[in-house]
Amino acid sequence: MKIVRNEKRGGMTIKVGVLMGGWSPEKKVSLMSGKNVVEGLKLAGLKAVPFELTGADKNEKKFEKRLKKAKFDAVFIALHGGFGEDGTLQALLDQWGIPYTGSGALACGLAMHKGCSKLVFEAKGIPSAPWHALHKTTDSKNWLKEIKLALPLVVKPADVGSAIGVTIVKKKTELTKAIRLAFKHSDWAIIEKFIPGVEVTVTVLGETALPVIEIVPKNEFYDFDAKYTPGHSDHIIPARISSSQTKSVKDLALKAGQAMGCEDYYRVDFIVPRKGQPQILEINTVPGMTLTSLVPDAAKAAGISFPALLKTLVGMALRSKKGKKA
Repeated sequence: MKIVRNEKRGGMTIKVGVLMGGWSPEKKVSLMSGKNVVEGLKLAGLKAVPFELTGADKNEKKFEKRLKKAKFDAVFIALHGGFGEDGTLQALLDQWGIPYTGSGALACGLAMHKGCSKLVFEAKGIPSAPWHALHKTTDSKNWLKEIKLALPLVVKPADVGSAIGVTIVKKKTELTKAIRLAFKHSDWAIIEKFIPGVEVTVTVLGETALPVIEIVPKNEFYDFDAKYTPGHSDHIIPARISSSQTKSVKDLALKAGQAMGCEDYYRVDFIVPRKGQPQILEINTVPGMTLTSLVPDAAKAAGISFPALLKTLVGMALRSKKGKKA
């Protein structure tokens, strides 16, 4: 793993725009990530400039004009959720010739939609929980007939992060309400078999899997509050799983990222049952960078400071083919 140490490009300090905000349900988290990234990049010796997206930036031409006017050497994507994480922004940056952090458009699009991710995992033999997908146009009278999975279940919007709209369903009478909640946030609802076990996450930096983190939420599950409220979850490093399970989740994280076409850095979440194989939950291509986020903790456990991590990611962006016209 190569850590970037040079902070100048052609004798000039690198100017990085930190893209944050936006209009997804995860805007609040994005602003927290963005602020933390700006401070970290400054500590790393780079010229970091916050660039908050607003509703006006939905106009592609206005957004392009405003972004190009800033003349960034690269942009750090701290936009979570739709537009920033689903490949739309990445495709625009490729078109405009602006280098950016993280994975490319296709990988982001596949990873953002949990149904698409499931199909890739199945094609590559990566174990994941049994599941069913429902589109919002499906007649609600048929929902329970279509779902052949035994309780308990996890119901979630297909393309929203931060555990927004997620419900653990333990009674059949709760299922319809949970599906309706998921449809408030997405056109697709994903219904998965709930698998008890230890929740862990693996951050991949370059081609290296960083130390595995065990997540222990104070709430029923790792929901929005547990993710972003200090003290509402514990991150245990190393995770309290066997050495063989640790190797397995690291190997599966790399395999899943390669299957999706992920680049530079990403985070892969798993459930490790007491018996049997670890089950992959999802891939995060624009993982959180808040004060309570998992990626900075994984880097710290690997001996990489937050500023060094950010500088490395910017260096990867500058060396990548992403955002560079052929």
